[in-house]
Parts: sequence; structure tokens; C-alpha cells
Amino acid sequence: MSDGCPCGLSRPYAACCGRFLSGAQPAPTAEALMRSRYTAYVLGDAGYLLATWHPSTRPGRLDLDPEPRPRWVGLKVLRHAQEDDSHASVEFVARYKIGGRGYRLHEASRFVREAGIWYYLDGAIKGD
Repeated sequence: MSDGCPCGLSRPYAACCGRFLSGAQPAPTAEALMRSRYTAYVLGDAGYLLATWHPSTRPGRLDLDPEPRPRWVGLKVLRHAQEDDSHASVEFVARYKIGGRGYRLHEASRFVREAGIWYYLDGAIKGD
């Protein structure tokens, strides 16, 4: 992938989320992890999503190929709050299409850092 990163930042993929998805380095903030997880959904990288999901809430498996498969088309971060050294939250809206029809996922996600690594803990769907 040579063009801009799917996460919405105006950086090349390799210099943005690509370095996290490749395992070259962990995401330095909860927001960076959330953006890289969105990118993993765009790319269909279930392994990265499971690896960055906290073990206490991680599902046993993740099926990213339901029929019909969503096509992720945009991400907007609304808020990033660093609560303390080990806890943060990110509120975002991710847009996707299924069968040509547009949808929005508005979520407030919680993240936890353990041994210097950020993990997705859980999220609450927000009504619009």
C-alpha cells in the first residue's frame, strides 16, 4: 500500500499504521492503536485485531468476512482522553458501506496499557 493510510491521517501507510500492523513497533498512544485497528478492519487483518485486544475481553475468533462484507470508507476521531498512565478512551465515527448503502459506527472505546503496550479493552456504541 503506497498511498495514504486508511486511518485518515495524511501520511503514507508505511509511516503511519503500517509500522504497527507489521509488528515493527507498538502503537505509542491509545489513539494510534485505535487508528491502526481501524486500518486492520479496512485491510481484513484479524490477527492484528486479536493481538491488540486485551485478553480479558478478546473474543476467541474474529470473522471479518461476513456476507455481505462491509467496505470501510472513513474514520473521524472525535475525542481522545488520556485518563492516567495506563487508561485512555477514544471516541470515533467509522463510516462503511454494505451493498452501496452507507452506515456509521459511533463508539466510545476504552484502552488499557500493560507493560508499555496499549490494548483495546471494550467500547460502547453511541446513538446519534
